[in-house]
Amino acid sequence: MVSDVHGNARDLARAGEGADALICLGDLVLFLDYADHSRGIFPDLFGTENAHRIVALRTARRFEEAREFGARLWAGIGMDRATAIEKAVRKQYAELFAAFPTPTYATYGNVDIPTLWPEYAGPGTHVLDGQRAEIGGRVFGFVGGGLRTPMRTPYEISDEEYAAKIEAVGEVDVLCTHIPPEVPELVYDTVARRFERGSRALLDAIRRTRPRYALFGHVHQPLARRMRIGGTECVNVGHFAGNGTPWALEW
Repeated sequence: MVSDVHGNARDLARAGEGADALICLGDLVLFLDYADHSRGIFPDLFGTENAHRIVALRTARRFEEAREFGARLWAGIGMDRATAIEKAVRKQYAELFAAFPTPTYATYGNVDIPTLWPEYAGPGTHVLDGQRAEIGGRVFGFVGGGLRTPMRTPYEISDEEYAAKIEAVGEVDVLCTHIPPEVPELVYDTVARRFERGSRALLDAIRRTRPRYALFGHVHQPLARRMRIGGTECVNVGHFAGNGTPWALEW
């Protein structure tokens, strides 16, 4: 199981070795690497120094200044922003989806563009969002995307829409989401030094339906990688872009 792949196609190609299936919890795209500011769509277009600047503004939570700075950069490249981003994302998706083993079960992260996935997902890749699948005799539920933030990443939805997808999944053995439940220790990123968005609806569903596991990613360097909520083992499966190591779920 992997999450937050962020362009790491090399390790992704080996991630399913020895497993019955690979599960991916989203964020395939690498727009900007907060650990290495030379990597991603943003520095490819605007250079590493500008990447340093926008990371510093975002880390300081000066989001309006960051948006204004970014707007000035985009205005200077002589290319439509949406066209430039889609071209770069398509290049990454072609490489990443080709690396998925068969079978792969995947849901979206907040930086993904769901409308493009059908073009790249082969017959061995099952894309699920607000849906269930039986894997190895267990029922898995999948809910993709993130909640709205000042970062305005591509696949952020309202709390109500997210809660509806959680409700549609219902009772499962393993609840797979991109974002964590809204628990301070699970949503705080110790390197970015901020609380990421977690889901209250997801936390309520865990308490109500008591899946055996609740698995997620999104927070790259969490204060706590796992904890129990009632009878449910909650696990951040890791920042795959950084460590290149899948998390194994064994029964």
